[in-house]
Amino acid sequence: MNVDHESFVASHVKDLPRSGIRDFFAVVSEMPQAISLGIGEPDFVTPWHVREAAIFALEKGRTSYTDNRGLLRLRREISKYVSDFFGPEYDPASEILATVGVSEAIDVALRAILNPGDKVLYHEPCYVSYAPSVTLALGEAIPVGTKPENEFALDPAAFEAAWEPGCKALLLNFPTNPTGGTADREKLERLARFAIDKNLLVISDEIYGELTYEGEHVGIASLPGMKERTLLLHGFSKAFAMTGFRIGYACGPAVLIEAMMKIHQYCMMCAPILSQEAAIEALVNGSDEVARMKEQYHRRRDFIVRRFNEIGLSCHSPRGSFYAFPSILATGLSDIDFAHRLLREAEVAVVPGTAFGEHGANHVRASFSTSYENLVEATDRIARFRDNIVIEDAAAAV
Repeated sequence: MNVDHESFVASHVKDLPRSGIRDFFAVVSEMPQAISLGIGEPDFVTPWHVREAAIFALEKGRTSYTDNRGLLRLRREISKYVSDFFGPEYDPASEILATVGVSEAIDVALRAILNPGDKVLYHEPCYVSYAPSVTLALGEAIPVGTKPENEFALDPAAFEAAWEPGCKALLLNFPTNPTGGTADREKLERLARFAIDKNLLVISDEIYGELTYEGEHVGIASLPGMKERTLLLHGFSKAFAMTGFRIGYACGPAVLIEAMMKIHQYCMMCAPILSQEAAIEALVNGSDEVARMKEQYHRRRDFIVRRFNEIGLSCHSPRGSFYAFPSILATGLSDIDFAHRLLREAEVAVVPGTAFGEHGANHVRASFSTSYENLVEATDRIARFRDNIVIEDAAAAV
């Protein structure tokens, strides 16, 4: 008897697109000579003393479950760190939840607050999981475009114009993946007033906060009236180079953290204890390594932005994160065609801008979280590829 397996798949999952990044890099994985500027992962190995903390915990037999919310010592250290870096103080006992990366924090936050049909405003281009995560929580995701002429900075006026009845939350990420866009204090204050006026909850993903190169990173929860209506999401993957540990956290009002914890305890139980032990060490003794890695990213950013502009691919200087987002309009190719041809003909991998939403069209994301030497070679290959396109265009015009 034939079984129609498709009929068992929920309709809102069936229509969900696959990640444009992962599909593309399934191809990259089969090309060992390719230089990848695609995956958003630090090239630095997790600092030894952080790895050693996980090893020591394993040797001590620390292999059990923890409190659903995470080890109390970890939550205490998170509270101190967030207070120092982001501004607000959170109660370790009731206002902090350790999660399996920030991705889980986004998921459980949306599932905890959304009723079917509730609307969420978010900015594009953006991290690939935002709109699908809203859909999986049975909400409606409403994109708000950011513009290259404004260096993809968050635009309060655009959010105000996009608001409609039924909006419940505002989902932010700054510095932003994939553009490096951010928001200065004045713009965040206007966004805060908008959130208060429309009674919106703000879910603020600030995973790249430490990797801010110009100006200060201002956490929106630190602004007047915002701590009580903000869920601050952060973690260890990016600035601490701990992607494989899969450890993040959420800070916010106790009632909302409790709601998130209910979902977390049923679907995850707790974040891995060895990752929690490593995270404690990173918070207590990791600031020097974060500063060292940031210095290298800053140097790489300046190089890759200069090279893209020299090549003729207009590129703003990202104020944060470790991504450049050059325009490929001058080539006459779509971002998808550009990325596929660049990979095939020059063996350099970048991500098409439309993987991050329609507002990413005519751009590609190039991560500079790889070695300086790789960036030199990759941009030389891109320059030759760009020259070949010019030659092809000239030949076609004859």
